[in-house]
Amino acid sequence: MHSISLHINNAIPEEYQEIAAALFLENSSLETVDRFAHVLGIGNDYKRFLAITDPAEIHKRLTHFQSNLNILIQKTWVEKADELRKEKLQDRVPDFIEQIEKGDYQKALKDFNGILDELAYLFFGTQSHKEDFTEYTFRIDTQMGLFWWYGSQLASFKQTDSGHLRALLALGICYLTNF
Repeated sequence: MHSISLHINNAIPEEYQEIAAALFLENSSLETVDRFAHVLGIGNDYKRFLAITDPAEIHKRLTHFQSNLNILIQKTWVEKADELRKEKLQDRVPDFIEQIEKGDYQKALKDFNGILDELAYLFFGTQSHKEDFTEYTFRIDTQMGLFWWYGSQLASFKQTDSGHLRALLALGICYLTNF
């Protein structure tokens, strides 16, 4: 069973603690992921994404995600020394998309965790590596805080059900596509 550290639990506004706590439990349901998508403000896009079964349509959606992510990466302001990080991050995305298209959601989740870690660094600098990062993002915006909290929990998630893994990935894909 996975738990949220007390520090992170305190950062999450009380009205979202129950849904956040349930999201990464081993017995978590797809309904819980759906509820979390609505809290993130991406409920409809999330449902549409999960409903896609045509590989060509999935590829189209993932290409759109990649384009939006590339725009986000390019628009981040970083020191000259960190420019290479932006390029390396962009180079990681096609492999992530390939894993999803192959249905290797376990590997894709691991890759996505790395992508989110690097993206957080590009957005927030060294603040993203501090213990109070989640609390910091909640002070900026509640939905953003929930998203970065979700990203911080991906590495510890051990679920192996492919439908559940796909749903968790869809959360991040839809959020970043609409960011």
